[in-house]
Amino acid sequence: AWTGEIHGRVVCDVCADGSVGPEDHVLEGAEVAVLCITKSGEVLNYQAFTNSKGIYTVAETMPESERWDACLARPISSFHEHCTHLGDGFSGVKFGYNHVSGYSHAVRPFVYRHASIPMYC
Repeated sequence: AWTGEIHGRVVCDVCADGSVGPEDHVLEGAEVAVLCITKSGEVLNYQAFTNSKGIYTVAETMPESERWDACLARPISSFHEHCTHLGDGFSGVKFGYNHVSGYSHAVRPFVYRHASIPMYC
């Protein structure tokens, strides 16, 4: 059997400055969709939510002939009270998945921002 894992983080860029600073925080409960196509052409759709550290994980065990070939991870929603606007250029990340069994692929963080930037920024 072949096993694969995809994980990433969802953060709130409070000051919308594009860098992670002390005012920023991870988003717990954010929803992420991961769509993968297998070597045989089957499309698999996964839904994941971030944990208390802002990390989501999707994992699968399947026959080697059915393993993931390419995937698309995209943020769906943030349930945070203020941090609900998706940052620019973060609509999704496509990537090929040609890792051996047991390997984990890290996706760059998805960023949400406040509707209005707080005064202290």
